Amino acid sequence: MKIAPRQLSIFVAIASEGGITAAAERLHLTTPAVSMALSELERQLGHALFDRYKNRLYINDFGRRLLPMADELLARHHEIEGLFTSEGDSLRGELRIGASHTIGNQLLPWMLRDFRRATGHNEQSVLLANSRDVCEALKRFELDIGLIESEAESTELESVDWCSDRLIVVAGLDHPLAALLSVTDKQRALPLAALEDQQWVLREEGSGTREQFIRALAPHLRHWSAALELNSAEAIINATAAGLGLTCVSEREARHALADGRVVALPIMQEDGNPLVIERNFRIVVHKAKYRSTLIERFIDFCRSHNESQ
Repeated sequence: MKIAPRQLSIFVAIASEGGITAAAERLHLTTPAVSMALSELERQLGHALFDRYKNRLYINDFGRRLLPMADELLARHHEIEGLFTSEGDSLRGELRIGASHTIGNQLLPWMLRDFRRATGHNEQSVLLANSRDVCEALKRFELDIGLIESEAESTELESVDWCSDRLIVVAGLDHPLAALLSVTDKQRALPLAALEDQQWVLREEGSGTREQFIRALAPHLRHWSAALELNSAEAIINATAAGLGLTCVSEREARHALADGRVVALPIMQEDGNPLVIERNFRIVVHKAKYRSTLIERFIDFCRSHNESQ
């Protein structure tokens, strides 16, 4: 049995794209060429790797068993190709990064800039999605690494704490609670009870920010309602500024709107007299079965050191 890297590359692309036509477009091959390569691979292995239903392919148990090994072999193939090149130990291959929206908008662009300057590696692709969708893409081996805002609730994934973030309660300037804050006394705090019976502008389910609101703030409130759900922090901040409700958002995401005077942060005092502080950890997530190439390990180390330097 002789399985070529090209066959494995086509198999991984089909598994990722969910179909032969989409995989062919991604690989810049013809659809018949991709179909023939898959058929030949399945013939050599003696097993179908996908279940066929209504012109779509669904990876089966045999395919799922092959996927992490194929992914590793392709990663090692890239490393071998670069081992004896004139660039020496240069990093090779594409790094596929998934990032939740807060990280992708507020941290990742500058991290990628610094990573490229430090390593000379410029082949990165980025998927921006909520934390749940990033984890699902990692499980399908569509991504190499995920940077998310919530727990990775899957036994297939491994996560480590990376850096911290803080969520704040924000209101539009015309909101009744904003009027309760003294203009001259910026240290004044509102009681937690002031948040009762309020409407909230929130992220969609699956978002780390939404999850943190449900875990850290909602249990303290007997009555609250979601006035609007949006999948963009900027849209949420604008909706809050327009008076559609309060929001609970990353301090990083709100800083420009706060500086521009479009919204105001509401300091909240708990019943025990202590200020309400909502903190969370950003996490680096990889699939447990994922082969950690030199490139992946270098980027993980860079993320950790980049956080320490901030």
